[in-house]
Amino acid sequence: MINDNYYKRQYVISGIAIGVVVFYLLLLFHLQVIDQTIGSKAEGNAIVRQTIYPARGMIYDRNDSLLVYNQPIYEILMTMREMSKDFDTLAFCQTIGIDRQMFDERMEALKDTRKNPGWSTYTQQVFMSQLQKEDIARLQERLHLFRGVEIRNRTIRSYNCHEAAHILGSVGEVNWDDINADSYYVPGDYSGRDGIERTYEKALRGKKGIKKMLRDSRGRIKGHYNDGAEDVPAEAGEDLHLTIDIKLQQVAEQLLHGKLGSIVAIEPSTGEILALASNPTWDPQLLVGKDRSKNYLKLLHDPTKPLLNRATQAAYPPGSTFKTVQALVCLGDHIITQNTQYTCNGTASTPIKCTHSHGSPVTLINGIEQSCNPYFWNAFHDYIQKGTNNGKNRAKVHERYHQWRENVMQFGLGARFEDSDIYPQVRGNIPSEEFYDRMYGKTGWVAATIRSLSIGQGEILATPLQLANQAATIANEGYYITPHLNRNDSMKSRIHRTSIDQHDFRLVKTGMARVMTNGTGKRYTVNDVELCGKTGTAQNSRGRDHSIFIGFAPKDDPKIAVAVVVENAGYGATWAVPIATLMIEYYLKGEIEHTDLFHRMTTSSTIQLNATKQ
Repeated sequence: MINDNYYKRQYVISGIAIGVVVFYLLLLFHLQVIDQTIGSKAEGNAIVRQTIYPARGMIYDRNDSLLVYNQPIYEILMTMREMSKDFDTLAFCQTIGIDRQMFDERMEALKDTRKNPGWSTYTQQVFMSQLQKEDIARLQERLHLFRGVEIRNRTIRSYNCHEAAHILGSVGEVNWDDINADSYYVPGDYSGRDGIERTYEKALRGKKGIKKMLRDSRGRIKGHYNDGAEDVPAEAGEDLHLTIDIKLQQVAEQLLHGKLGSIVAIEPSTGEILALASNPTWDPQLLVGKDRSKNYLKLLHDPTKPLLNRATQAAYPPGSTFKTVQALVCLGDHIITQNTQYTCNGTASTPIKCTHSHGSPVTLINGIEQSCNPYFWNAFHDYIQKGTNNGKNRAKVHERYHQWRENVMQFGLGARFEDSDIYPQVRGNIPSEEFYDRMYGKTGWVAATIRSLSIGQGEILATPLQLANQAATIANEGYYITPHLNRNDSMKSRIHRTSIDQHDFRLVKTGMARVMTNGTGKRYTVNDVELCGKTGTAQNSRGRDHSIFIGFAPKDDPKIAVAVVVENAGYGATWAVPIATLMIEYYLKGEIEHTDLFHRMTTSSTIQLNATKQ
């Protein structure tokens, strides 16, 4: 009889053998079917996957003038694992024109995982970038001597103009926040950092392609893998047509020469930005190529802040330009009519003085024409105090103020244009009732407490972009289309309407036309064109007042609305008005007829360091 112990043991041994076989079969299945890394590593020994970078989309102005295009550059890549142990560092340095110290410093930087978290000996690392053809010509001839080194073609931006830097933005190397946020990017890639380049990054960048190359045991490229059947071509980025007129933009930047300030011009009927200039500025070519970082730091530390887009990032008290909105809000609530009169005692007026004597009593049209402070203070007072028992019902005062604020914000003031492609923007400020509650207490304020708001001072702040949009809203007699820069994107469905009657806008337009014929703007005209405008002299606690103007033309068929702000320059009529009329003249007529005025504006300077209030 067979020994039972030995007999049972054969089942145990058979079970173990079967288990080992099953284990290895499962492991083999996992490695070959589920886990692709082993196959990829094996493939990587014979196949090199090269990224094909797409051409970035080109940028044109509204008249199809090419503004931004691509220029070829080159990068030197290294795969450390593939570099031979006897790599001739000295010969390599001599070939590309650097010294050994620079080579060692660059290698140390690549291996520093704090600076280069993507470091790996198996992956390509960018040793040098943004090189011109002449920089790598010798390396191309001797590349076979340096195993593990490759040259990759890329493109960088180049410009046909020296203007519009704040609009166009720039392209720079991605950081790890970009890489973590979007799997499209890997270290060494480029993306739009600001302006239009940033806003339309996904459209402009295109889609990468892949090229599989076969290499031999020595790492030498022998040709396309599978005759290129598995290659994926790159797709070029989309071209972009902007709303700006580059010639008008150039005029704007010339007019701002020697000044701190900005100009914004809008086509009222479409919301298209015709020009958006901020000064100081820079040549966009400065932020391209090997010197980009150095030049950026210079701009960043410049005390005049050229990187600040004053047109969209600086906010100012709008001064008397706000009186047009004040008039419309009060007309809309039937606080005033065309014939409403208020008394003005000139500089003896209280609690707000007028800047000059111009006769009394004052009607609405006269009030706009003469920029009468007491007129708009009284209208504001009557609006806020209506139904409040002369201000004693503080809850009603708050309610009236809230309603006033909501109506003012219908003009695009006090908030960013969230549905716009303009980047970056600040909100400006139309203060809330909660703000005044914190400042004065819930029962501590009435219309007289915040009277500065009536003439565009106090806590009210607006960007030049918002002021130009305000002018466009009046030009359109009650609505605006979101200001924007991409002409490919029709924005006409994004209409923002006020609650104010069209007739009221026509009254204000009449007053603004009188400003340009009898008021503060009368010295500057455009031949055969009826202009509408409003000057402003905004108080500035840190220096001289700001010179401000908003306007549009022609009066009955507006083609252009303009806002101009010149910092620390004094009266609106002195600087902002002539600059705006020259912009309007050039856009409507295609030339500057007032050549003497243009010469004076473009050669004069208002910049005053440490300006003191006068």
